[in-house]
Amino acid sequence: MVILAAVALGLLCGSFANVLIARVPSGEGWVRGSSRCPTCRHDIAWYDNIPVLSWLVLRRRCRHCKEPISARYPLVELTVGVLFGLVAWQFGSGAVTWLLALSALLTVALTAIDLEHHRLPDALVFTLAGAAVLLLVADAALSGAWASLGRAGLGALALGGFYFVLWFVYPKGLGFGDVKLAVPIGAILGYLGWGALAVGAFLGPFVGGLLAIAAGVRAGGVRGVRLAYGPAIITAFWIAVLWGPAISSWYVEWATGWAV
Repeated sequence: MVILAAVALGLLCGSFANVLIARVPSGEGWVRGSSRCPTCRHDIAWYDNIPVLSWLVLRRRCRHCKEPISARYPLVELTVGVLFGLVAWQFGSGAVTWLLALSALLTVALTAIDLEHHRLPDALVFTLAGAAVLLLVADAALSGAWASLGRAGLGALALGGFYFVLWFVYPKGLGFGDVKLAVPIGAILGYLGWGALAVGAFLGPFVGGLLAIAAGVRAGGVRGVRLAYGPAIITAFWIAVLWGPAISSWYVEWATGWAV
């Protein structure tokens, strides 16, 4: 029941993520105002704004102008809902759980924005960073996990520094927004453990390489292809959060023969 409740809450938060995706890049206010159709700008009634269900009931079209509604909307809602459920399943309750839930909302929004606009808005990245500081300190204070908090600081420096070096060496291949995003990502992974941090760090470039290959194949060549790298960092982050310790333990055992 707790997991189902988390999924339901995640679907609602996924609907809010769609608001962020639509409004933050253009500088619109997102705290107030009802949801609007991006085509006819008509306000969307609450019964047409039920996550996933309304999209299906309306047969993927706006009730007023009949223009198609992008599949991105239910996909974002479902992704946030699934991540909320997985976080509740693996981490239970606590400050870290709330931080990961907020991370799901923000990172899904950042992924969609980066794919469409090729940028990672500071408003969302700094919100994630501020939440990471507050909630990790709160969790350390409540649980006495001060060593984990110190590891979070090292993780922020290590992952942020790694991407800073990549940006400094080849600024055309990496935006500084990716460097800023790596700092709170590294802090959260570091707090969860060295295994999670290592998996997140190594998988980022690997996923980025796969995305570059896919983009090149789709475009018929890599020349002139613009690649959003933020989704690679975020994908690696979630793999590391959910399965990082298991992956790192398997790798150490495979490489050395020592069970961890």
